Amino acid sequence: MADTFDLVVLGSGPGGYVAAIRAAQLGLKVAIVEREKLGGICLNWGCIPTKALLRSSEVYHYITHADAYGLSVEKPSFDLAKVVDRSRKVAGQLNSGVKGLMKKNKITVVEGEGKIVAKGRLSVAKDGKTTELEAKNIIIATGARARDLPFAKADGKRIWTYRHAMVPPEMPKKLLVIGSGAIGVEFASFYSDMGADVTIVEMLDRILPVEDAEVSDFMAKALTKQGMTILTGAGVEKLEATGSGVKATIKGADGKVMNQEFSHAIVAIGIAPNTENIGLEALGVKSTKGHIDTDPYGRTNVDGIWAIGDVTGPPWLAHKASHEGVVAAEAIAGHKGVHPMDKGNIPGCTYSRPQVASVGLTEAKAKEGGRKVKVGKFPFIGNGKAIALGEAEGFIKTVFDEATGELLGAHMIGAEVTELIEGYVVARQLETTEAELMHTVFPHPTLSEMMHESVLGAYGRALHF
Repeated sequence: MADTFDLVVLGSGPGGYVAAIRAAQLGLKVAIVEREKLGGICLNWGCIPTKALLRSSEVYHYITHADAYGLSVEKPSFDLAKVVDRSRKVAGQLNSGVKGLMKKNKITVVEGEGKIVAKGRLSVAKDGKTTELEAKNIIIATGARARDLPFAKADGKRIWTYRHAMVPPEMPKKLLVIGSGAIGVEFASFYSDMGADVTIVEMLDRILPVEDAEVSDFMAKALTKQGMTILTGAGVEKLEATGSGVKATIKGADGKVMNQEFSHAIVAIGIAPNTENIGLEALGVKSTKGHIDTDPYGRTNVDGIWAIGDVTGPPWLAHKASHEGVVAAEAIAGHKGVHPMDKGNIPGCTYSRPQVASVGLTEAKAKEGGRKVKVGKFPFIGNGKAIALGEAEGFIKTVFDEATGELLGAHMIGAEVTELIEGYVVARQLETTEAELMHTVFPHPTLSEMMHESVLGAYGRALHF
């Protein structure tokens, strides 16, 4: 006899477990199926533990540059095993927290490999035993995994994915990072600050290619200044692990082929959705390039089957997955206040040194869309708090519609911008114009004052630059 629920969520990442909680809050009987650890990749092997690693490298950077603050530290060093252990403990603590949330909200947790065997029916296998579940609705939240190079699969020894890079058995001396999206740049930043000689290879013409072009250009210069080698318009044509390192054949933007050796390589070329062997083909669930197609509420083309998070379309971000989970849960429960997902208001963050954050349209995308724009830009060097922090490199850029004053996009690079960006996200959500932002009082001295100055600058009214 199958256990019966109003909703079964397949996958317990930041989309899945949040969807389960919201559905339970709305009175639904909910179960969640997980084959590994509650919290999914983000909590256990992604967003959270990487930030713990980056915090260690940030502190180490400040220690090694203590003299700039009038301080003295003799012979700074680090213990890589302890750095990794701290990261794993942070992940473990949050995993325990998700377990507590499941219990608090009376959500049934079913461990094992889940598969949809028929409409409204799942089979969960573990240790040779099978559990049958029935549900009026099923949310697929199975996430994604790192994409391998077709000619060089990660071995965990010399060629790493992000998962291997979080638990390194040794410190790379000379590191090759393939791909310059957020994951690639974050690991490049971490290992560079910890002392590795880092080279980034990006096939497109600039690093962080989804960001505003000025942000990408600033980041390339900043990382180069830190000692990294940046190769754009380049591709890795061959990658071979040896007993002592990695041999790479790299074709540069000029067409010339270079053969270089590295101690390790990180492959950060994107993700592949976890859609295999979960029963989608038999049900006829539609997808595009492997990612499940949904409407703005998370519905697929099959009644009663929903999908959220990295298994669906871009952007592939944890906070996007969580919000999609809330939207889907509310739609399933018939909640009157449910709103469709607006991907235009999802912020993107890169937690490197310097940090990058953005929301909305880049200047180029706005112009491509036929908009006449006003652009404001304010540098960190013009902000007293940034100078006092010793973090005077970076800028904040805002893009407005010339005719209406609509905030089309905001783009930041510099210290703590991942914390600042939400101010612009709220402004876009509330459909705030430049007038309301100009009339807003920002506290002094703070980094957030630059957000105000950038808006003022778009209209020729910047006060401190």
